[in-house]
Amino acid sequence: MFNIVLVHPQIPPNTGNIIRLCANNGCKLHLIEPLGFELTEKSVRRAGMDYKDLANVQQWPDYQTFVETVKPSTIWSYSSKSHKHYSSVEYSAGDCLMFGSETAGLPDNISQSIPKENRLHIPMQSNSRSLNLSNSVAIVSYEAWRQTDFKV
Repeated sequence: MFNIVLVHPQIPPNTGNIIRLCANNGCKLHLIEPLGFELTEKSVRRAGMDYKDLANVQQWPDYQTFVETVKPSTIWSYSSKSHKHYSSVEYSAGDCLMFGSETAGLPDNISQSIPKENRLHIPMQSNSRSLNLSNSVAIVSYEAWRQTDFKV
């Protein structure tokens, strides 16, 4: 399956929704600290904590530790600043689908560490600023899963 990577998420309900999403689509969720909240039942209860036992969630103290431990072969990053469509690439099981925080996106040092051809975006209307993080993760993860014929 796929790895969803959230770098410095700030809004507990978004992370809760993504926990619920991962419980349903089988993706592993990686949370890169610092988080803008404590990952407690109270902070994400309404959106996804009741799914926490069904989802595979791991916290990392920083991006470098995540990379050194997981050793991902392919990382795709998503940003409104990129120009290549998320649906124009071929995803493979085990790929990392990485998203920045709701307020700041990916830090520049992390974004620049991703090959330019792996920096993608989700198309939207030109007068729109951004999509909700949990919606973005859903769009991309289901496209990746669709490409692998919804195999777990």
